[in-house]
Amino acid sequence: MNIKNKIKSLADKYQGEAIANRRHIHANPELSFQEIETGKYISEKLSEMKIPHEHGVADNGVVGLIEGKNPSKKVVALRADIDALPIEEANDVPYKSTKPGIMHACGHDVHTASLLGAAKILNEIKSDFEGTVKLIFQPAEERLPGGASIMIKEGVLENPKPVSIIGQHVHPPLAAGKIGLCPGFYMASADEIYVSVKGQGGHGAIPQDCIDPIVICSNIIVALQQIVSRRANPTLPTVLTLGKINSVGGSTNVIPNEVKLEGTFRTFDEEWRTEAHRQMKKMAEGMAEAMGGSCTFDIHRGYPSLFNNENLTHKIKNNAIDFLGSDNVVDLPIRMTAEDFAYYSQQMPACFYRLGTGNIAKGITSPVHTNTFDIDESAMELSIGLMAWLTVKELEEN
Repeated sequence: MNIKNKIKSLADKYQGEAIANRRHIHANPELSFQEIETGKYISEKLSEMKIPHEHGVADNGVVGLIEGKNPSKKVVALRADIDALPIEEANDVPYKSTKPGIMHACGHDVHTASLLGAAKILNEIKSDFEGTVKLIFQPAEERLPGGASIMIKEGVLENPKPVSIIGQHVHPPLAAGKIGLCPGFYMASADEIYVSVKGQGGHGAIPQDCIDPIVICSNIIVALQQIVSRRANPTLPTVLTLGKINSVGGSTNVIPNEVKLEGTFRTFDEEWRTEAHRQMKKMAEGMAEAMGGSCTFDIHRGYPSLFNNENLTHKIKNNAIDFLGSDNVVDLPIRMTAEDFAYYSQQMPACFYRLGTGNIAKGITSPVHTNTFDIDESAMELSIGLMAWLTVKELEEN
């Protein structure tokens, strides 16, 4: 039996175990930086497979190694994130979250179970390939500064050093049985904006004696959109969204002393990202001062943009077509969402592809980050088999 058929056979054999792992992790979610039991579970599963690993990287992360023949020839890394979100699950399923207010609503349970399943396959066929597979189970993707940045600082990409890294993410709009890819820039950088505008509060019927921070904020909100519409290069995707506004005090007839804004800024170019930060801060602070108030404009720099190495992504696409057929491998457009896998893509050739998990006929259509998110679990067989296949093919490349 050739190695592709062997992998397909093993994926079929272990899909039930992969689904069981996914359901266990889904029922026992843990928030970013709190993935204690999840890390222990991963460690236990790797120990059962006799895969050497280190538990406790970046606190709750796990890093394993599968050595084939001639292990120093080439090292390829596979990454899965393990944390959940602060969402109350609304699904009525046997594996529903047992933790109030916490849910695997972004599919990290799928990513983790998939990597465990791929590891089982790769460990079983390690005499059939040369090189080493590094397994990265990463905590805290959902919260700044991002578990990827912490793991990198702690040396996850060293000793041994991978030449490339592959990751995947669930994608509900894509039907189970398919995957999607996008070479080059794929996901945007993401920065958090926190603005405080101060004026002079007072009676709503006597505005002449006040400095109204709500009016100042209104002008700032409209003006800041000009950064996108008139300062950004029209060919460069840029998004500014102010998603929260809250007065500190205030009522129907009370002008508050202070108003706070929160939002996000996203783009793909680091030079423009930095310049836009400067322009937004200058515009907001200057407008507030001109209207008699004051403004503090803080930007928390978040994840960088995610870049899929064109050569690696092209190879992965061709290898995926070989494994799944051309009808099941689709091209995807860029996204303005963000992912801390981007940090890995800054360090080495990386490919982050999308795993189809939707099924319209079964009513499985909810987007990620919603309380009804779920997957068509038939995707698990494809997921573990494809990841193992892509890894073997990447190890074969000179």
